[in-house]
Amino acid sequence: MSKPLPITFQETDLDAIATFSGSLALVAAPDETAARSPAARRLNRLTKGALNRLLGSDGWGEVKPGAAATLGFPAGLAADALHVVKAGPRADSQTARKAGATIGKAVGKSGVLVLAGTMQRAAELSFGLALRAYDFEAHKTTDPTQRGPVTVMVKDPEAVALAAKPMAAVAEGVFFTRDLVNEPANVLTTDDFAARLAAMQELGLEVEILEEAELKKLGMGALLGVGMGSESPSKVVVMQWNGGGDEAPFALVGKGVVFDTGGISIKPAAGMEDMTMDMGGAGVVAGVMRTLALRGAKANVVGLVGLVENMPDGRAQRPGDVVKSMKGDTIEVINTDAEGRLVLADVLWYAQERFKPVGMINLATLTGAIIIALGHENTGVFSNDDDLCNAFLKACTAEGEGAWRMPMGEAYDAKLKSRIADMMNVGGRDGGSITAAQFLKRFVKEDVPWCHLDIAGTALLKTESTLAPKGATGWGVMALDRLIRDKFEG
Repeated sequence: MSKPLPITFQETDLDAIATFSGSLALVAAPDETAARSPAARRLNRLTKGALNRLLGSDGWGEVKPGAAATLGFPAGLAADALHVVKAGPRADSQTARKAGATIGKAVGKSGVLVLAGTMQRAAELSFGLALRAYDFEAHKTTDPTQRGPVTVMVKDPEAVALAAKPMAAVAEGVFFTRDLVNEPANVLTTDDFAARLAAMQELGLEVEILEEAELKKLGMGALLGVGMGSESPSKVVVMQWNGGGDEAPFALVGKGVVFDTGGISIKPAAGMEDMTMDMGGAGVVAGVMRTLALRGAKANVVGLVGLVENMPDGRAQRPGDVVKSMKGDTIEVINTDAEGRLVLADVLWYAQERFKPVGMINLATLTGAIIIALGHENTGVFSNDDDLCNAFLKACTAEGEGAWRMPMGEAYDAKLKSRIADMMNVGGRDGGSITAAQFLKRFVKEDVPWCHLDIAGTALLKTESTLAPKGATGWGVMALDRLIRDKFEG
């Protein structure tokens, strides 16, 4: 898997500035104090006043917090570039991460030396740097991106390194999720996905793979129906992290459709290649579980993912078919492209029956309707419990991951009424993301706090974002890890 760049922290050494041959990054305050730090004064002397001219220019005034102005091949320095990043010593967490991301985007094969001085959130800067330096190159055979070492010079390197350690675990979890979502479907089959999750046993996770025979015994007819047209066997993978006491676990449930053609209700050809990301919910669950194990979380969490492939075939599920869920409810399949909710229905019920969780969050690239509603800036959040929902939204705000609560209500249930079964799997175009959530809610017991996260708009982007290049974002790993830290680890 892709690994975050190694970052070392050292005490500031002003004499090393002149001879460093990679890129230099100076973290500079947004006000008149920018030129007063020891590193800034040394750089200004070496560049014969060029730094102060930059800091006094109109261009510097227009630079946004966390962004940078760059001097290319500055005279007086061996460096090939000097990036002056706008972020003060007391910059908030998001500004510090943006500053790090600005540097991470510019890391070349000669590496970068970051002069962070007395910046209080230098660990956050290093976190943003690591996240933005990600690049998925598993299938490139020519011109791989080369990135040299990263050194961050700070006043107290040991304290910063200590603060950065749990963030490094989160970064690895995010990278794991991004790799999974970026992988093509001929590589990330259900077998391959399950094998990657099973390999996390070496981190201390308990991993169990339920194969089709066991799923049939459990009565998971809704999930199994989705994969009937595929050569790849359907599976459910259970990952347990027991880092707490004897309390019941918190449950994370992910949709893992490794490729979604739409089945018999086939999708248009244009853009179908993006359906390699339809396992994004399972990818986030996997990334969170990896993070918890790497940082030794003091909580009990179980992650469950339903792995299937939705293909058209002579054996494939048809529109009009009726399937029976593990709960016992029957579902008329009106549209085979509304398959994710069928997968989640059985895995949600299994999670509750087996683990009796204290709460539950499911993630899925579930509906195009949520993209119409919220675009690519926010995940849609649906919930039956204000406390859990508010705690999650607070975690999203703290981590800078966009999320917006969407409405639910019994009125939407009427759209799911079936003539021949207990319910239909779709309720029409209007309110499509809400009726999908109402469908899932039928498989959540009344006393179980629950959130449904529709990440269709945030799991993979066509353009780069602040902390990620174009492609998979890993959205949700940071927020869910924060939620578990704040709500379940005390």
